[in-house]
Amino acid sequence: MKLGLKLLRDIKQSAGQFLSFVLVIAVGAFFYTGLVTLSGNLNEYKDTYYKKHNLSDLNVYYSQITKQEVENLRGVDGINKMEGRYTFDAVQTFEGNKAALKIHSIPENNEINTLTLIEGKLPSSKGQIVVDSHYAAEHQYRIGDELNLRANDKDLTFTLSGLAENVEYAKKNEVQDHKAHGIAYIGEESVPEVAGGLFYNEILVDAADGYDIKQIGESIRENSNPHTYLNEISKERMFSYSQLNATIHNNKLMSKVIPLVLFLIEAIILFLAMSRIIDSQRNQIGIMKALGVGNGKIMLHYMGYPVLVGIAGTLLGYVIAAVVFIPMIVESNARSYSLPGIQFPLSYELIFPPLLASSVFGILSCYFSGRSLLKERAAQAMRPKPPKTMKKILLERNPGLWGRIPYSYKLILRNIFLNKQKALASSIGVVVSTVLLITAFSTQASLQKVADQVEQVYTYDLRADYKTGTLLNTATFPSGIQNSYFLSSYPVEIIKNDQAEKASLVVTEKENRLIHFFNENDNPIQLEENGVLVPKSYADKYRISEGDLIQIRFAAPELKNKTAAMKVAKISSQYTNPSFYITPGYLESFGLDYRPTSLLVKANEAADLAGIRNFFEQDPNIDIIADKTDLKKTAQYIMEQNSFVFIMFIICAVVLSFGAIYTITSINIYERSRELATLKVLGYQKNKINRLIFVETIVLTTAAVLAALPVSGYVYKVVIKALSSTHQQIPDQQNMAVILLSICLAFLLTILANLLLKRKVTKINMIEALKSIE
Repeated sequence: MKLGLKLLRDIKQSAGQFLSFVLVIAVGAFFYTGLVTLSGNLNEYKDTYYKKHNLSDLNVYYSQITKQEVENLRGVDGINKMEGRYTFDAVQTFEGNKAALKIHSIPENNEINTLTLIEGKLPSSKGQIVVDSHYAAEHQYRIGDELNLRANDKDLTFTLSGLAENVEYAKKNEVQDHKAHGIAYIGEESVPEVAGGLFYNEILVDAADGYDIKQIGESIRENSNPHTYLNEISKERMFSYSQLNATIHNNKLMSKVIPLVLFLIEAIILFLAMSRIIDSQRNQIGIMKALGVGNGKIMLHYMGYPVLVGIAGTLLGYVIAAVVFIPMIVESNARSYSLPGIQFPLSYELIFPPLLASSVFGILSCYFSGRSLLKERAAQAMRPKPPKTMKKILLERNPGLWGRIPYSYKLILRNIFLNKQKALASSIGVVVSTVLLITAFSTQASLQKVADQVEQVYTYDLRADYKTGTLLNTATFPSGIQNSYFLSSYPVEIIKNDQAEKASLVVTEKENRLIHFFNENDNPIQLEENGVLVPKSYADKYRISEGDLIQIRFAAPELKNKTAAMKVAKISSQYTNPSFYITPGYLESFGLDYRPTSLLVKANEAADLAGIRNFFEQDPNIDIIADKTDLKKTAQYIMEQNSFVFIMFIICAVVLSFGAIYTITSINIYERSRELATLKVLGYQKNKINRLIFVETIVLTTAAVLAALPVSGYVYKVVIKALSSTHQQIPDQQNMAVILLSICLAFLLTILANLLLKRKVTKINMIEALKSIE
């Protein structure tokens, strides 16, 4: 009981130090709880969502296929279920704006890609339509409203019967623009009015367990009419599926990397602090031993301190995660994906890992720090440690230089070199904190660089993607176009060391000046006629260098898995949507025809752009139109989706840094109370004593910052490597301005800690501090 009261008294006497410990633990618990909740719930929801609504394994596209032909394909080996549907694009015009709708018919007895009904009912008669709930919210649609659409050169009117979301459109486009893009569904009864007859242009395939989806696709292609068959896409190549899986993969990495780094920092700070607290209370330990308190009880008494810190810090971190982190990820997830009904409940079990980690670190530090002291006899423990023998430091051996140094600075230098181990221990906390600050700010700067590169790489005003099979011709283009270039994109697989990974191969003219490429030093590079330009993200993973030969296998069904050995001409830094690039001539050297599917346009003047866009919007062969606004949205979206975690990371890094510096400085003052009291007795003024401590702390911080610079570079690269993938490159070059900002902040936190601890120096009891057993 008395030891418990002593523990509470110790906490009260050093409330600031206790609070700094709690904040350090709370930061780690905060990130662990939030990130594990995000990655765990998102992954679990995805698996359940896909299974419940039976996401199609393969989508096969036709120009036209009848019901009977679909029935004939059901006998293909490996098909569990198959459904046909009609898909078309429609345009809806508002006041000065247009919106594009992708509309699908709902198959009879729909069992693949089933809808999640949010409100209303599915279409039950001709002329009814269901739209995605986000699109309806943007345009303030309600059940029963009429939608006037333009599709297949026809004006169509539908009545809104329901709002829904579909598993195949968990993410509809790069920026989740619900205002300009929507998804809708109609009943088969409405297809003849739109298409001029009842037929399909797409089939959905649910593969049986254990069957290779590629073989099923080949069988379907062989049994299809070659004049109507267009293309096929497996679910792994579908935009929504691949994007959601990439997000889950990155979140899992973050949930492991960031908490691990924070727990290691906690371990270092707790170990240093607890060992020095026990060492500073050796006199009290000697008194307890003299009063008959057993070594076990004394050890448990000191172990109670980190346990209380761990409990308070973990609970605080858990509560802050529930109040701050979870609402943030709910909002971010709603902005990124359409996942109806997803929730992120916090599990009480998440309290235990950070609590266990912090308690174990604190208990071990108490054990290793106190075991030698507890072996001493009571009388010996009550005596202060004998002063160390002071040897002359290097500067003292030069009397001329030493004599010119002011006395206060001599005290600082002597104290640092007399207590080399303590100075080193104090510096470690500052080193770790500075590394954390530099890493956090550098990562945020890298994300900004990723967003900025979007507009640097793509300088076109308009991009038009044509429907499959369309022949492109510039002869009929309107005036006002300054430059225009064709390109085509192919789904491919890169094969290296018996590994195959999906990628995208873009074919465009060497003279294309609307797409720019940069090397890892941000210097511009050009597309070459005799090789392939490889994204750095792929080059790093597969150790590809300029001049290497790489195997590229074309995954498009019409190219029949043709494999080409391509020479690597250049390595390009592509931060978003990295693709392999070649010229039409290089493609044709492998016996493949160049059939462009997209057009990039640069207008002469901004005033010409509206007319050019209107021209392409009237072209029925165009599938999608994108412009500069879409590029800017993409850049902003990248920042919005990734920055909130790292903003929180930066805030927590500041809290951790301040906690570490405050704790270590507080312990230094406590340990040097006798020395500081002596200076007071000798007539030193308060401001001189404070300046003495301040300058010494600044010297230690400077040494720590210098030591942190190479370490931060390594840690930063490790974090960037963990967060990057072949489909998302994050630049790993640190910005000097960011490093200087982080260093300035480290010094600012040191100054702030010293200012807050000035009262502690003032309150030193000179008589009590100078008393000792001689």
